[in-house]
Amino acid sequence: MATLRRFEDLEAWQRARELTRDICRCSKSGAFARDFGLKDQIRRAAVSVMSNIAEGFERGGTAEFAQFLAVSKGSAGEVESRLYVALDREYISEEQFLSLKQKAASTKRLIADLMRYLRRSGIRGTKYR
Repeated sequence: MATLRRFEDLEAWQRARELTRDICRCSKSGAFARDFGLKDQIRRAAVSVMSNIAEGFERGGTAEFAQFLAVSKGSAGEVESRLYVALDREYISEEQFLSLKQKAASTKRLIADLMRYLRRSGIRGTKYR
């Protein structure tokens, strides 16, 4: 893996950003927009995915980064679970659900891959230099 200097360069963060943008778009109108609890919960979970990737990266330690990635992956699972609620309440179509669920799942895979890489790399992080 090439040396990354910014969290924005991480594919996992880029995908999490797309997921967040799409969640915000689908929850800004109709009945979904009026369900303030669910709308707030799913948006916060989506933002948490990308925020924890960024915060972990900026900590400068591989072990801390991996821990933040685990939280991020959990938040992506939370987004998936709340998508089922939105589907069951008919706030989103089956097509929207499948698209968003696939994006959340692919984000989780990228995060898991990054976690696996960090565990195997032996890199301790920039704060240990």
